[in-house]
Amino acid sequence: MREFDSPSVALIPLVLVTALLVGTSSTRGADSWTQWRGPDQNGVAVGERFPVRWSENDGVTWKTEIPGSGGSTPVIAGGSAYLTAGVDDKNLLIALDVKDGSVSWQVALGNDRGGKHKKGSGSNPSPVIDGELIYAYYRSGDLACVNRRGDVQWQLNLQDRFGEDTLWWDLGSSPTVTQDAVVVAVMQTGPSYVVAFDKKSGEQLWKSDRMLGAPEEAAQSYTTPLVVEIQGRETIAVMGADHLTLHRANDGQEIGKLGGFNPSGERFFRSISSPVAEGNLIVCPYSRGATLTAVNMEELANGKGEDAIVWFRDDLGSDVPTPAAVNGRVYVVSDGRASRGLVSCLDIHTGETLWEVQTPRSRIGFSSSPLVAGDHLYVTSEVGTTYVIGPLSAPQPELVAENQIADDAQYTVASPAPLDGSLLLRSRNNLYRIQGK
Repeated sequence: MREFDSPSVALIPLVLVTALLVGTSSTRGADSWTQWRGPDQNGVAVGERFPVRWSENDGVTWKTEIPGSGGSTPVIAGGSAYLTAGVDDKNLLIALDVKDGSVSWQVALGNDRGGKHKKGSGSNPSPVIDGELIYAYYRSGDLACVNRRGDVQWQLNLQDRFGEDTLWWDLGSSPTVTQDAVVVAVMQTGPSYVVAFDKKSGEQLWKSDRMLGAPEEAAQSYTTPLVVEIQGRETIAVMGADHLTLHRANDGQEIGKLGGFNPSGERFFRSISSPVAEGNLIVCPYSRGATLTAVNMEELANGKGEDAIVWFRDDLGSDVPTPAAVNGRVYVVSDGRASRGLVSCLDIHTGETLWEVQTPRSRIGFSSSPLVAGDHLYVTSEVGTTYVIGPLSAPQPELVAENQIADDAQYTVASPAPLDGSLLLRSRNNLYRIQGK
């Protein structure tokens, strides 16, 4: 990637070709949140009114203790929420009734292998729902398909098939689904790949090796693949190991690759924050939260290489939280020491900063990803404090609420999930449904 001169935003002429994000489920209603960043993987909720103010004793509909360890964001469909947890050395998939928070069922899916990092677990990846089927993936390598009744349809282990996990820390990458497949990205020091399995049978459809030669920990990534549409074709975008790659969804063939995200060869540029896309643009956080790069995916697929870069920022970024994007804007939560808690709204086409809001400065970090819901942005800290910023329709939104729950044990890493005008918030030890005051 070319190094840009000052100012920090560099622009390249762009011919925009409209492309719509491909959703992962036919359910997109206000009562559905079918994967980690929502059906369109952009962190944007359906609906206009969501709670703004709450506390442990005011505005909480129910609270359910979740045993064991796990940081997965709950996914929602058909009146149930699903999340993962490591309990008694087992990988669990847990179903809860969203009306009262009661546990409907739980099923064990292999042996828990988490616990390498204080923020991590073997159950940090979020499940994904596709119709009547739920897919769950764990650091143990177990990938399973379970129906809405809790019956296991198929189960396999990626590490048994393709080699042991070599990540320095716990797993973070969630599975996603295409029209035909459930897709998992494995990016690590050693054998790295993107692999797809038939959603109904678990049969391997394709595997694309992704050995890109990034140095040491920079070869490791905890990002989640994005399903997008480029030139009318379902495509998978994968960020990590100093590269963005594009793959055809039907066979995994690489159709675009952009490197140079780590021109100085930094050894520890592991990638945690996932990219976010809107239309034909994908915004990629990198460099441990120090840079943002916007890329025209169609031009990259057409072989433009570095010329597909639309803009680049080296004064702003996000290390762990994944940005949200909607209506030509991208919302970024900075989590570095110098800019911790800074929330920025950028024009997705130019990279220009439209506004900034600074949350109260503290030592508390941000690992949860922001949610756009109604006319507000929700940002949750690692101790379960949710900051509400808005109205987003205003030229300069403000911090309008600071909501603290009683479960303030570090580390909250799950992102808020919208549910029919309410929010599901998973703290370190509990799952809350919040309707607000």
